[in-house]
Amino acid sequence: MADKKKVLVAMSGGVDSSVTAALLKEQGYDLFGVTMQIWPQDQPDPDGSGGCCSFSAVDDARRVAEALDIPYYVMNFRDLFQDKVINYFIREYLQGKTPNPCIACNQYVKFAALLHKAMALGADFVATGHYARILFDRERDRYVLKKAQDQNKDQTYVLYNFTQDQLSKVLLPLGTYTKPEIRALAHKMNLSLVAEKAESQEICFIPDNNYRRFLKEKAGQEIKGGPFFDIQGNVIGQHQGIPYYTIGQRKGLGMALGKPAYVVNILQEKNGVVIGDAKDLFKTTLIAHHNNFILMDRLEKPMEVKVKVRYKAQETPAVISPLENNRVLVEFKEPEKSITPGQAVVYYQDEYVVGGGVIE
Repeated sequence: MADKKKVLVAMSGGVDSSVTAALLKEQGYDLFGVTMQIWPQDQPDPDGSGGCCSFSAVDDARRVAEALDIPYYVMNFRDLFQDKVINYFIREYLQGKTPNPCIACNQYVKFAALLHKAMALGADFVATGHYARILFDRERDRYVLKKAQDQNKDQTYVLYNFTQDQLSKVLLPLGTYTKPEIRALAHKMNLSLVAEKAESQEICFIPDNNYRRFLKEKAGQEIKGGPFFDIQGNVIGQHQGIPYYTIGQRKGLGMALGKPAYVVNILQEKNGVVIGDAKDLFKTTLIAHHNNFILMDRLEKPMEVKVKVRYKAQETPAVISPLENNRVLVEFKEPEKSITPGQAVVYYQDEYVVGGGVIE
């Protein structure tokens, strides 16, 4: 590579970011590895197997950097992570919504603050181990985000907030590989220490994945019990606090109604939780706010797309139409189940991410 481009590789100590670094080194980039210190100081790293921001992750990332012979640093992003991810997570639940902390972390920490830091240190790019593809589309004259080749690992759902400027400065080398291929490469590249490492759990700052315990610890005094309503608005019981419930939930309601019952709505203004039947979970429309578009600057007119209303959801056909204040109306071809305020809705056309927003 003639002008050896400099790359900051975000290293979590896992197999994906480790192979990302190894692949880029093979391609001739001038690399340095960085682990973001975001693990809350008041939080123990339970058994040394914490998520992508734990103490054990730093040890593994450092050993990988040594094996690859690249410089390695740990950078403190604790305050920003607390503000933009943890506080947001708690606030959304208190408002009866279901947040997505990974999207917030990507938007404000990885691809904003870390990217800014990388540029200040003279890097040309930031690289991560996400499974997705970034390409420059000459016809559109803009950068585009495409799904990963491994559909089981595709992570475009959590990346819909990319701006054109960010897309021009981010490298995602894993987009054309499958997970088994990445594990095999790790062995081949002398990175056996991370090759078979388990996937990190969903919420890195809640090691036991018990978000209800976490919310009780952090915001218990703000959580008040209130009424369970039926679909007609009748009070049918008492709940323990709206943050403990999410749309579609069936277990842990603490009520025997003699039939399967589901959380179908959360009414923050009444501190109420609405209980209904499975059929009450289906909706034909939603409104999304804080939309970001990748395939074009903005949505000008109705557009046929496929949408995902949660990370693991199947894509479903819909029409998206622009509303004022950067809001979008999503009309489904078939009723969609368990649409959850606070979660992202991401719009696709074939392999391309059109954009996405937050379910209102």
